[in-house]
Amino acid sequence: MPPRYKKLIGFSLFLPFLLLYFFAAAALGERLPHNQLLLVPYYIVAGVAWAFPTKYLLQWMNAPAKQR
Repeated sequence: MPPRYKKLIGFSLFLPFLLLYFFAAAALGERLPHNQLLLVPYYIVAGVAWAFPTKYLLQWMNAPAKQR
């Protein structure tokens, strides 16, 4: 698959995933008890956790095209 198409597909998947993730993380954070000792670590972990699945998507997007 040409890199141009891979980047278009990857970007088309990335934006909805990121928006869905952020809204889900915020909604879950609202359901937690309002205790700073619990909320701070939750939002730190939730703020960083989105990067791990994104790493694989970016690797796929930037991989060179396979020669046939």
